[in-house]
Amino acid sequence: MSDLTLQRQADNEYALIGEMTRNSLGNERLLNQLLESTQSILKLDLSDVSRVDTAGLAWLIHTLSELKRRNCRLKLVNMPLQLSNLIELGQVSNLFE
Repeated sequence: MSDLTLQRQADNEYALIGEMTRNSLGNERLLNQLLESTQSILKLDLSDVSRVDTAGLAWLIHTLSELKRRNCRLKLVNMPLQLSNLIELGQVSNLFE
């Protein structure tokens, strides 16, 4: 099983580290960490994400919807090419604007 960790960088800034795959996104702990924030905009740095599959994209979409319900926006920075390609293939780029 691959590990994925979420590190808090500042009040509204987080970094994901590891693989965003079906093997690393099995529980809700990462989402819960983001939902604990009281900020209106969260910045998620993906520069240390080494691999992404469709489960990783699904997790991001789910995270976006949960944060939106709480009137919070998620800004993705340093998005890996693999994720950009999945977003384009899935035709969900409008969700990440």
